[in-house]
This record gives sequence, C-alpha cells and structure tokens, in this order.
Amino acid sequence: MGGEGEAVEAIAQKKVMVVERRLKTGEVILRFAMLVLAILSAVRVATDKQTRDILGLNKTAKFTDVKALLVLVVMNWIVASYSFVRGVICILSMYTGSSLLNKPLAWLFFGFDQTMAYLILGAAAAATESAYLAKRGQSEFQWIKVCDFYGKFCSQIGEGLVSAFFVSLCMITVSGMSAYNLFRLYGTKGKNIQ
Repeated sequence: MGGEGEAVEAIAQKKVMVVERRLKTGEVILRFAMLVLAILSAVRVATDKQTRDILGLNKTAKFTDVKALLVLVVMNWIVASYSFVRGVICILSMYTGSSLLNKPLAWLFFGFDQTMAYLILGAAAAATESAYLAKRGQSEFQWIKVCDFYGKFCSQIGEGLVSAFFVSLCMITVSGMSAYNLFRLYGTKGKNIQ
C-alpha cells in the first residue's frame, strides 16, 4: 500500500513539473514578445515625422511635440529592457533547473511586473487620449483636427499605439503569472521554503 501512495505522489510531482515548465516557457515567450513589440512601438512612434505646407509655412509634426508620445517611447524602452532581463533570468532558471525563487525575490519580481504593467498601460492610455484629440479635435476649446493635416503622422502613431496596447496585454498576463509564482510559495503545506 505504501508503494502505491509513493507512485501516486511521484506522478503528481511529474505533472506539477510539466505545468511549471509550460508556465515558464509561456512566460519566456511573452517576455520576448513584449521585447519585440515594445521596440516596434517605440521605433514607430519615435521615427514619426511629417512636414506640411500650411498657409505658406512649413510645419513639421514630430512625436516630441506631444509629451504623452514622448512618455510612451520612454516607457516602451524601459519595458523592453526589463523584459529582456527577466526573459534571460527565466531562461537561466529553466536550463539550470532551479526556480531562482524565494519569497523576497518573488516579491521583487511581482512588484516590478505590476509596476511595469501599470506604467505601460498608463502611458499607452495617455498617448491614446492625445491621439484621439488630434484625430477628433475639441470644438469647445477650438482645437482643430490635426490629423486632417498630418494623416501619415497620425497613422504611424496609431500603429505604435496598437503595438503598445499589445505590450500592455502581455505585461498584464505576465503580471498574473508573477502573482501565481509568488503566492504559490505561500500555499505549500509542510515544505520548507525560505
């Protein structure tokens, strides 16, 4: 009877290891997807410029003219850098076989993941609001529809925003994984975890 219980426990352990490996693989894929998407978003927005002749004057629209876009570019580079570092850490933990997780480190990763998720989502939302005003104008303030004059500029900003929201979705998903990795450390019965 004792051998049967050990066999069941061994099978359960193997299933847990398979799930852990799949979660870690998914996390690595998401982190490197964020890296690529954040760089794509930053480059699309940062390289956007359009010059138009308006009433005999050459006017150039640049992303630095809208501070929310500047913040979005900076946040995309920060998230890309963070995703690269965390992706490498995940790969190392997969290949060394160690989880590289104790409670203080898990709390640190959870805190950074949450912070990055909120910051990139906030930056994308602020940039979207600015883009909305550029597209629709604001008649109460007599703000014109800037995108009527700078169509290419606005289209490229839109592409960067779509990419930034995909980064946000990936970051939110990774934050959920990070929460799981943290709080599972508190759910182990009878195991000695630091």
